[in-house]
Amino acid sequence: MSNKIKVGIVEDEHEIRDMLIYFINQQPDMECVLHADSVESFFIALADVPQLHVLIQDIGLPGMSGLDAIRKIREKLPRTEILMYSIFDDSDRIFKALCAGASGYILKNTRLEDIRRSILDVHNGQAAMSPSIAKKVIAYFRPQKTESQLTDKEQMVVQLLTDGLSYKMVADRMQVSMNTVRFHIRNIYDKLQVHSKAEVISRNLRGDI
Repeated sequence: MSNKIKVGIVEDEHEIRDMLIYFINQQPDMECVLHADSVESFFIALADVPQLHVLIQDIGLPGMSGLDAIRKIREKLPRTEILMYSIFDDSDRIFKALCAGASGYILKNTRLEDIRRSILDVHNGQAAMSPSIAKKVIAYFRPQKTESQLTDKEQMVVQLLTDGLSYKMVADRMQVSMNTVRFHIRNIYDKLQVHSKAEVISRNLRGDI
């Protein structure tokens, strides 16, 4: 059996699919063993493929979407690395793909040599991402910093809310009026850029305040 990396492609735009097939087959250490224009066609073609190391998969596909397919493919092919290949760079799709089990996420404007590197990376157990995608992932996990620090009284209000006290109980505990508590709450919302008590409590429990 060849030691080449066995690559599959699920892409509905035939020009892009043909370009990827040609490029991969030109690599001395890779070969395209499967290509399909939909997830449904992929599963049919899979019956004739004994081994698949890396699957390059679009998101916007006819029939089942590439996002919905990730978990199904993972269940059937737990050893196959899935490299998402998309025009979409919004955070929602990126994190849905990664959380579902994709090993990488690259954009369709990625240079061919960088696609090769991405295939090698995911095959070797590393994550592969376009630079703009990597920045979004890093920003997502970086602790959020408040633009302006809360005052001592505002911090007290946050802690009392986290402890489960109602606004009235907070007012009684701090020996201030309800209007004063509401004033502090408005300032807290503005500084933390949140819109609910639940968000304030969640941020406090995560240690972001």
